[in-house]
Amino acid sequence: MSGHTGDVSGHSGTTTWSTAAQATLHCLTGCAIGEVLGMVIGTATGLHNAGTVVLSIVLAFVFGYALTMRGVLRSGLSLGAALRVALAADTVSIAVMEVIDNTVVVAIPGAMDAQLDQWLFWGALALSLALAFVVTVPVNRALMRRGLGHAKVHAHH
Repeated sequence: MSGHTGDVSGHSGTTTWSTAAQATLHCLTGCAIGEVLGMVIGTATGLHNAGTVVLSIVLAFVFGYALTMRGVLRSGLSLGAALRVALAADTVSIAVMEVIDNTVVVAIPGAMDAQLDQWLFWGALALSLALAFVVTVPVNRALMRRGLGHAKVHAHH
């Protein structure tokens, strides 16, 4: 019998679904801020669809890393060390989320051409972020069970 189904005890290999969901929600917060901001800026300024997607991805990574760094900087790490923790903790999670949410938005007919005052714009974005969360939870759980991903952040709280 494996000990891999209990509560988080500080050891790799014991990550619960709840803990993985909480870590994913934390990551999703930064991703969503960047993703929504990028889509809004791109749409409002008439940026080409590809440019809007690239802007959204870049901002998702910036805000995702920034939120993680904010937390670990409070533990006393230097800026460089905090950046290294954020890169180790969030890169895979943000990348998975961005692949899923941008694929969903691009795949929904008319979503990339929808304007800020249309339900299709906001509905597609909400659906894409929800699906990204669902797909990323098991990815984060697997990483955390191996002492990777958000497990790197927990050592600094």
